[in-house]
Amino acid sequence: MERALYAEDPKFATALEGSGLRTYTRRRVYQAVAGFLVGIGLLMAGMVAQLIWISVAGFLVMLACAVLAVTGWRKAPRPGAQRGGPVGGLGRRQVRQRRTMMDRIEQRWQRRRDEQGR
Repeated sequence: MERALYAEDPKFATALEGSGLRTYTRRRVYQAVAGFLVGIGLLMAGMVAQLIWISVAGFLVMLACAVLAVTGWRKAPRPGAQRGGPVGGLGRRQVRQRRTMMDRIEQRWQRRRDEQGR
């Protein structure tokens, strides 16, 4: 249905699509950066107060936020990139692999039918 909408009215489909995923991942990266800064603050506060557990907590917060930022950045779609791709979100290579797999399955099916028909 989505492909039909794109074929019929691509401008309208693009307007409906919006940039929800891009906005979500951008917000997630910003939150991770803010959390990283809080982690630095906790690390420094623990060092000043000489409380190791606060420093360790700050380090763990920094580590978690760094992981969130990197994974969020990698998942963010590029501006102008079409959401989804050619077939239900599959990349070009995956579509080609799926097609060849289906071709092999069909060839095996045909061989079995031919062997049974003999």
